[in-house]
Amino acid sequence: MSLAAIRVSARRGAFAAPVARVPRTFRNSAFRRYSTEAPKTKSSNTALFAGLGLAAAAGGLAFYIYSSSSDTAKQAGTALKSGAQAVKVAANFVPTKEDYQKVYNRIAEILEDASDKGYDDGSYGPVLLRLAWHCSGTYDKETGTGGSNKATMRFTPEALHGGNAGLGVARDIMEGIKKEFSWISYGDLWTLGGVAAVQEMGGPKIPWRPGRIDGFEVDVTPDGRLPDGALGSDHLRNIFYRMGFNDQEIVALSGAHAVGRCHRDRSGFDGPWTFSPITLSNEYFRLLLEEKWIWRKWDGPKQLEDKTTHSLMMLPTDYALVQDKSFKKWVQAYAKDQDLWFKDFASVVSRLFELGVPTPQFVSSDPWILQTSNE
Repeated sequence: MSLAAIRVSARRGAFAAPVARVPRTFRNSAFRRYSTEAPKTKSSNTALFAGLGLAAAAGGLAFYIYSSSSDTAKQAGTALKSGAQAVKVAANFVPTKEDYQKVYNRIAEILEDASDKGYDDGSYGPVLLRLAWHCSGTYDKETGTGGSNKATMRFTPEALHGGNAGLGVARDIMEGIKKEFSWISYGDLWTLGGVAAVQEMGGPKIPWRPGRIDGFEVDVTPDGRLPDGALGSDHLRNIFYRMGFNDQEIVALSGAHAVGRCHRDRSGFDGPWTFSPITLSNEYFRLLLEEKWIWRKWDGPKQLEDKTTHSLMMLPTDYALVQDKSFKKWVQAYAKDQDLWFKDFASVVSRLFELGVPTPQFVSSDPWILQTSNE
């Protein structure tokens, strides 16, 4: 297709497509308490800018948007990018699956560098998975804000949220890869890192597709949207129901605690959940049920330790999964059947990583399965 034809196609798509109504704006291998209150919702110009973004993608409003420093112009710029992404998809002007596989392969290579650098248990997998989780888990289904689109943890307000303490390690790793593959958005890069982490640590294949855009500081989410490990089942439901998940999915996602550890200088909590913190398995669920858990006597926040070795830990939110009947039946199911958990985990993590991304932005109608480094 010629460049002129692409422009004509983009222009027609920009002015023919109706503008959808958009809602108003408004782990730390572990968790933390809230440090700020969520701001009151404000009226949003997103719907207007979505139309402007589509038009600008065909060539029109870019000069004003990118030469102005106002918040309004920045919101318009984000919508322009969103519209441009949709036009790219329509014109098939996007990197190929093979290009994204190359990024995946580079991430997989870097995971084991942690061993040479003495980081944690010898893999960057857990911290990259946490980055992907936390950049996605800010989604609010009622307002349509947050999620992996726009990658707002790049900005100071969100990067400094208590739940994101220590994730500078992961962002720095991803920044190095971003320099090698400058065309990929941060949201796509971070979530692809989560996919690579799961698959390279022995977990299931995670369906994934690209299409996220990079936003501005004005798009950052308020603190308090991620789980607080010191609380219980009611809190878990408040957090995860807000994202659109149910009890079974809350338990399935919690199984990610099979990998990684808490750090005293980040969350305040300390220690790994399992004996194999860089291997994804259903061990987390088996330990919850089979071990005797007692409260640790120390000067840190309340957490549990296994009575046998005193080397493992569980957070109050972990222990809540076996104290709540609705949660416990799924803990029991996953402890007995790793294949069942892998199936459910792959499905819900794929959904988690897509939270907040408008469907037209995706470059594929169906998610992809990327090959592991051993394939």
